[in-house]
Amino acid sequence: MMKKVIEGSRAVAEAVKVCRPHVISAYPITPQTHIVENLSQMVADGELKAEFINVESEFGAASVILGASVTGARAYSTTTSQGLLLMAEVLFNIAGLRLPLTITCANRSVSAPINIWNDHQDAMTLRDSGWIQLYAEDCQEAADMQLQAYKIGENPEISLPVIVNMDGFILTHAFEPVELIDQKMADEFLPPYKPTRYLTPKDPVTFGVLAEPAYYMETRYRLQQAIEAAKQIIDEVATEFGQKFGRYAGGLIDKYRLKGAKIALIGMGSVVGTMREVVDHMREKGEPIGLLKIRAFRPFPKEAIYEALKDLETIVVMEKAISLGWGGILLNEVKTVFYGKKKQPRLCGFIVGLGGRDIPTSSIIKAVKKAQSEAVEDEFVDLREELIGMGE
Repeated sequence: MMKKVIEGSRAVAEAVKVCRPHVISAYPITPQTHIVENLSQMVADGELKAEFINVESEFGAASVILGASVTGARAYSTTTSQGLLLMAEVLFNIAGLRLPLTITCANRSVSAPINIWNDHQDAMTLRDSGWIQLYAEDCQEAADMQLQAYKIGENPEISLPVIVNMDGFILTHAFEPVELIDQKMADEFLPPYKPTRYLTPKDPVTFGVLAEPAYYMETRYRLQQAIEAAKQIIDEVATEFGQKFGRYAGGLIDKYRLKGAKIALIGMGSVVGTMREVVDHMREKGEPIGLLKIRAFRPFPKEAIYEALKDLETIVVMEKAISLGWGGILLNEVKTVFYGKKKQPRLCGFIVGLGGRDIPTSSIIKAVKKAQSEAVEDEFVDLREELIGMGE
């Protein structure tokens, strides 16, 4: 393996290359374009033997990888924001057909107004689609998750698609030291894909048949069983990856300085790095604070979260998404973890970073201080109060 200072998009492309996908579909949209640009160059240069297909839209991109996967090919695409939403109809089909392909989402805000910067509202919109959702903190993790995504999804007991989320611009265009994986080690970790069922004239089958009311409910039950079973596989694959490559860059959650903590921060994606700085700063000042990073949002790791946080007094959820008319998505998911339990920590939720708004350490510290003194729910951090009435 070799470590290089490299752009996050290039790191992901290098990781996808060693996964040996057979088919890659591509439609450019900011900020994911560099990923497929790099992959197209690799295919053109003969570094990667794959069918690289330029399509007319993100709907087409999703349709191509669905068709490729159903024939037994290992398929890949990448998208963001409105592009991901344009894929939505096909993405539900991919999960329902139990096709274990992978998409990288360069998370970006959704319109209107038009905004090309990062938050998590795009992928969160598709949280109920049946896809496994993983969130990367840094470029190394975003690259390492590509191999793990295929290994998780292609497990015959799971057979589900995986979306690897990395924050747009913050990670896709950032240059960081990344340890690249050589092909030999990748092949040892991720063997060739051997689907148990696929379209072939040697054994004709039908995919996507009409399911009447007498049968449809059973298909959703099986899908729910599979995505719940993925929790164990996600952790097992992360452990295997750590043993093989010497670093742990997967799993359902990560715990940081939770021993002896009375208050914990919860977050996903690149903001976790800033949260670590806050935890270290406050620990130096004697504050008993820790951090829980949620890496797998679907399946939601409620058991692991409960075990990690059950003895704490206060939990502060900071998230880059909102369910309009309901509130913080991650906050409300964490609430279900503690529902009905005898000991109830104070749960506080803050909406941060929408549309790429900066999240300085001072904002996180301010939120923690407020949560220590009162219950806070769905508070927008660093809102520009002078603009609240701008539509009047």
